[in-house]
Amino acid sequence: MRKYYIDHLRVFCILLLFPYHTAMIFNAFGEAFYIHGKPVNALTLPLNLIWPWWMSLLFTIAGISAAYSLKKRSMKEFVLERVQKLLIPLLSGIILIIPVQSYIADVFWNQYEGSYFQHYKIFFTRFTDLTGYDGGFTPGHLWFVLFLLASSMVTIPLILIYNHLGKKIDGSKIKLGHILPLFLVILIMTPILEFTGGKSVGEATACFAIGFFVLAFDEVQDLLERNWLLLAGCFLGILCVHTIFVAHGISGIVWDIEFRIVKWFGILAFLGSGKKFFNKTNRLMRYLSEANFPLYYFHQSILVMLGYVVLKRIDSVPLQAALIIGGTFLLTILCYEICRRFKVACFLFGIKYYKR
Repeated sequence: MRKYYIDHLRVFCILLLFPYHTAMIFNAFGEAFYIHGKPVNALTLPLNLIWPWWMSLLFTIAGISAAYSLKKRSMKEFVLERVQKLLIPLLSGIILIIPVQSYIADVFWNQYEGSYFQHYKIFFTRFTDLTGYDGGFTPGHLWFVLFLLASSMVTIPLILIYNHLGKKIDGSKIKLGHILPLFLVILIMTPILEFTGGKSVGEATACFAIGFFVLAFDEVQDLLERNWLLLAGCFLGILCVHTIFVAHGISGIVWDIEFRIVKWFGILAFLGSGKKFFNKTNRLMRYLSEANFPLYYFHQSILVMLGYVVLKRIDSVPLQAALIIGGTFLLTILCYEICRRFKVACFLFGIKYYKR
């Protein structure tokens, strides 16, 4: 039976991209982003509340989904699927989709006057902090695709070893007390290949692997559902503590531990609450579930282009934000609808071909 709530949580995270990256344009914590408007504290607070758990939930869901995938596919088929659905879109995106963000950043921050195609040379030769905010090379938002590919490949040897062991994990014997301390695994793994902005291959791999080896069990998901209220309450309480940490600029090991605790309880709370309330589907959710990867894939380049135009022509910040969020969503859907009708675009961008 399909776990619809897994699809819905993925869609929820993808839809958060539009207000989240719009809010990044107005952030008040000093990150340049590709373009920047007037700093707005009211738009900055949600960023601090969402960032700890949001992308990690996607990596965890990907691990759960990989466990389901390998029940229907061989390891060879799984690897080929990763290449087709992740590696090819990643390379295509870095060549065709991401450079526009770096170009606009160079124009916005550095008053670059060359053409877009002339900027390609800068994009592929200027290597700095990999954000692309200075007009240099960046994987942009496709860092997620890169990290997901890396997490999948790193986890494969562990899966092969596990499959050759005589003793398997019994999901029915896993208790809440076994699950809650797993934030320590994420904490320990985070320093491995950690990049600018707190993005870590080690952390992504930890979330993916825990999703695959622990949270993919039906018994564990039922356990989270039964304890959804407890998990949600703990998550909200820890999130309040997190806002205090942010407000007082607390850092160091205390911050690192607190950050992974709020991340882990956020993941568990959303999984438990999702299974409790959203394990059903409808026509809209089926459409968005199918469109979720293209929405992620195209949204930020469209958002940066639209945001650049809006900031130049509109003075009102609420109107700027509304136009960027709404316009980006509509244009991204339009881009998806166009691309899914062409086999070449589907191959390059990892989209399911629409058979009329």
